[in-house]
Amino acid sequence: QVQLMESGGGLVQAGGSLRLSCAASGSIFSIDTMAWYRQPLGKQRELVATITSGGTTYYAVSVQGRFTISRDNTKNTVYLQMNSLKPEDTAVYYCRADRVFTGSWHDYWGQGTQVTVSS
Repeated sequence: QVQLMESGGGLVQAGGSLRLSCAASGSIFSIDTMAWYRQPLGKQRELVATITSGGTTYYAVSVQGRFTISRDNTKNTVYLQMNSLKPEDTAVYYCRADRVFTGSWHDYWGQGTQVTVSS
């Protein structure tokens, strides 16, 4: 059983910073790609950033230059450093782990953490 546990969400003023963490636990041999998604209230879930096991990153245009994704493969943990936050960044942020090998391949989602940016 693999679980993803997010932390670090909260309330911050516009222009401020937050750092999200997501730790994967369980009998994990490897994780291919880890990612952050977000879902604003009443809207669809959208991709924010991804990072492969080799460190290749991808960012949505809306967060380029403000957010940084990183990971610690020894801890099966992914981070999202969010700077220069805007009210439109307000959403529930979800962690995702793609192609997790535990003896077979599966994808997993975290439970989400709320980020609220006040103007």
